[in-house]
Amino acid sequence: MGAVSVQIIEGNPHLRSLLGWHLQQAGYRVFQSADVVRTRDLFQSRQPDLVILDSQLPDGDGVELCKWLHSQGQPLIMILSACNTETDIVTGLRAGADDYMTKPFGMQEFLARVEALTRRVRLMSAPASLTYGDLNIDLVQRRVNFRGDYIDLTPQEFSLLYVLTQAAGSPLSRTDLLRRAWPDAIDNPRTVDTHILSLRKKIEVDPRQPNIIQTVRNVGYRFNVERVSAESNGHSPRVGASLASSYLS
Repeated sequence: MGAVSVQIIEGNPHLRSLLGWHLQQAGYRVFQSADVVRTRDLFQSRQPDLVILDSQLPDGDGVELCKWLHSQGQPLIMILSACNTETDIVTGLRAGADDYMTKPFGMQEFLARVEALTRRVRLMSAPASLTYGDLNIDLVQRRVNFRGDYIDLTPQEFSLLYVLTQAAGSPLSRTDLLRRAWPDAIDNPRTVDTHILSLRKKIEVDPRQPNIIQTVRNVGYRFNVERVSAESNGHSPRVGASLASSYLS
C-alpha cells in the first residue's frame, strides 16, 4: 500500500505545523485543517486513514466533530485535548475516538500512538502472501519459500525482509528499517547490518556479492526486485489474492 494518510485538525497553527512536520518525517502523507467548516468541506475528497483532532476548535466543538466523522465511516480518530479529567476522556472515546491524548505531550509518545493506530490500517490492507519470482513470503505462516525450499528465518529476519519488499526498488536507511521492522526496539541502527548479513546468507547465491538485498552506499539497503525476477526466468512480481486482516500482529 502507499503512505498512510493523516488529517490534522488543530486550531493552533504552530502545533499543527509541528505535528505535520514530524508525521511527514515519519513517512506519513499529511493533510491539515484548522476548523470544523474546512474539515467537513474537504473530508469526502481526502478520506484519510487517521484523523488527529483537537477537542476545542475555533468554530466548534471537536468532540461533536468526532461524532460526525465517526458517523461518516472514518476508521481511526485520535483526540488531542487540554481537558484531562476522566469524564472528558470517556466522553471523547464514546464519541468515536480510538485514542485520547492529553496536552501537553511528548513527540515520541505522540508518534508511537500514531504508529500503533495506523498499524491496523497496514494490517487490513496487507496481502496473505507476496511473490517475487521464486521468492514467496507467506504472511499468514510467516514463512519464506525460495526456489522451492522453505528458508528458516528468525522473526527479526522475516520482519526485515518484509519491510524491504514493501519498498522494493527504493533504498531504506538503517534507521528506517529499524523503526519499521521492529518499532518497539531500542537497538542501535547498526544492528540492522547483522541481520542483513544473516539474511543474505540464506537467500543470496553468493552472500559476498549480493544481488537481491543490495547495499546503497551512504544510505542503507534496498530489495532488488528486478534481480529476483531475472534470476527466476523472468517471472513478474505478483501479490497473493486473499487479504489479511491480522496476519502481522
